[in-house]
Amino acid sequence: MEEKIHDDVINNKPRMAICYDFDKTLSPDDMQTFTLIPSFGVDKVAFWAESTELAKNNLMDNNLAWMYQLLNYSKLKRLPIKKDYFKQIGADVELYNGVESWFDRMDQYAAKKGIELEHYIISSGLKEIIEGSKIASHFKRIYASSYLYTTDGVAEWPAQAVNYTNKTQFIFRIAKGYLEEYDERVNDSIDDSKLRIPYENIVYIGDSATDIPCMRLVKSKGGYSIGVYDPSSDNRKKVYQLYNDGRISFYAPADYSARGNVSKYLKNIIDEISSREKIKAEQKTLKDSAEMFGIYKNLRDVFDNIDQSKAQKKKSQELLGNIRKMIDGNID
Repeated sequence: MEEKIHDDVINNKPRMAICYDFDKTLSPDDMQTFTLIPSFGVDKVAFWAESTELAKNNLMDNNLAWMYQLLNYSKLKRLPIKKDYFKQIGADVELYNGVESWFDRMDQYAAKKGIELEHYIISSGLKEIIEGSKIASHFKRIYASSYLYTTDGVAEWPAQAVNYTNKTQFIFRIAKGYLEEYDERVNDSIDDSKLRIPYENIVYIGDSATDIPCMRLVKSKGGYSIGVYDPSSDNRKKVYQLYNDGRISFYAPADYSARGNVSKYLKNIIDEISSREKIKAEQKTLKDSAEMFGIYKNLRDVFDNIDQSKAQKKKSQELLGNIRKMIDGNID
């Protein structure tokens, strides 16, 4: 199968991507706990305990279990949950300090460094709730669990369940540019030079063990992983373990303000990516010049060994002169 070459790769527009978990990474709690679970009159601790027990007893995926529990409670309480309702309550989801201004600040900083920055969510939470959040417009794609809906917009069946292991497919999608969830070309082999976003230009930000596969994948391919923890509890045990195990490049409290460590680390990463991309561009220029010189030399040898009229010789010399100017211009 022919490899896909993206226009922005051809046009040498360097890109990078930041991929975020959502719950307890950008938000201090699970998104379902702010409005959705309380709307059924259920305690959040009891809800998660029930869904965990359901998963264990039926050998279910944990995400499918809580998605089933939500549908079950909606039937018991005669409160059908609709897509519009999910989006509506997304506005109630709390965010960590600095998150709302984070994206514009990082975009502007990256632009100054000649980098086009994209943001992606890769979450086990509910896509429709994230789509209703205050920050939804900043993401190029939101990859998360979602429902299939009736014609009336009522949730009736899981359409996508994102767990800690299948999260990694979205890293490959982002790098290769096959963004649609159903696009099986994500499994195609693509040369690194033809990736839409090089793996080394990807950053993953997460908070817990469920993010380990993505953290490990990104870091193993030359990218960067950042572990965050709740500033209010200051429980650093998880990030210390992740760092000691080589899963993450940095760790910091989940404070996304301009003076926070997450901002500092990201700016340093952007600086490094910018410098690396400039080096790659210079190396490509030199490579092109070297190849062009080979063409120049071959043409000169050909022209020297064939009979040409005076007019033809003049045109040949003009062609060789133009090629030589291009070569010299590249390496000045």
